[in-house]
Amino acid sequence: MFLRLFRFLRGQRKTEVRSDLSPGIDRQQTYRRALLQREARYAIGDVLRHRIHPFRGVVFDIDPEFSNTEEWYESIPKEMRPRRDQPYYHLFAENDTSHYVAYVSEQNLVPDDNIDPVSHPDIIDVFDYSEAGYALKQSHSN
Repeated sequence: MFLRLFRFLRGQRKTEVRSDLSPGIDRQQTYRRALLQREARYAIGDVLRHRIHPFRGVVFDIDPEFSNTEEWYESIPKEMRPRRDQPYYHLFAENDTSHYVAYVSEQNLVPDDNIDPVSHPDIIDVFDYSEAGYALKQSHSN
């Protein structure tokens, strides 16, 4: 599916680049920007878990691409470092021993099939919870 989307976007960008850009604009850079602006796979209020590390959490914010500190990025072992050009999610996270805020790349997240609510203490300030899931409180919605 991703390959099909990639081919579609590549075809779309070629058409737009030829008609919209002046000769001095770098076409590869424009194409790359278009890929970065794709929709995030997950939404605010989704409950996700990390593919590798044993934690789960509720999404409360999304960055369209990496926007944390360089120090944070470099602290990740090089062989495990995720790409910067993908959405990054802020989660109210929990594991067996603690609650914290996690910043995770899209490639490292999957939907959580656990039906229990996430018990992070800050969730009640931002979300209402029902059987349908987490919904932003009116005071936090745009």
